[in-house]
Amino acid sequence: MTPTVLLADDEPLVRTGLRALLEQQGITVVGEAADGAEVLPAVRRTRPDVVLMDVRMPGTDGIEATRRLLAETTEPPKVLVVTTFDNDDYVHEALLAGASGFLLKRARKEEIAHAVRTVAAGESLLFPEAIRRLVSARLPGAKFTRVAKTLTRREAEVLRLIATGLSNSDIAAALVISLETVKTHVGNIFGKLGAANRSQAVVIAYESGIVAPGHLAGW
Repeated sequence: MTPTVLLADDEPLVRTGLRALLEQQGITVVGEAADGAEVLPAVRRTRPDVVLMDVRMPGTDGIEATRRLLAETTEPPKVLVVTTFDNDDYVHEALLAGASGFLLKRARKEEIAHAVRTVAAGESLLFPEAIRRLVSARLPGAKFTRVAKTLTRREAEVLRLIATGLSNSDIAAALVISLETVKTHVGNIFGKLGAANRSQAVVIAYESGIVAPGHLAGW
């Protein structure tokens, strides 16, 4: 699959550079937005698979733009937020808002293209170690504890494997269960946690204490 991309960044030079980079990698850029407020109309007009979203924009930032996309479109595109710092609180909030992953602005062109294709495919968690680092400085809170307790033992086990970056087929092999059973568990996890995607589910898992910050190191 060749994903299509909408670029959302308030810097024209950044958008121009990203467009050139992505097109060199065979990815089609179908539109641009200079502010978060422009993202929703542009998405409705161009129907991209992925929005490459600057998390910090004047006016409407990437967090609010992500919330609007998920709330106001029936089939929202995947959102990949772009940031300068990997410990950015804005990124943490964007993931909780439903972004599928994040990417540093200094990333190599191959990494950017890989990230776009990964979130477009939707089954794998993008850069699980980066997400672990992002949440490792935060203590588990009570906000998601109650909903996390609704997970069955097997669902919690599947969620921990998702946090390592395993795909559904990898989880099926690890647990010696069918792929369809894994898909059912993943759907139940998303439903119970109110998660739009794997990244959001994993951030909630860390926030609730289901997955500990040091969990990935043991796999």
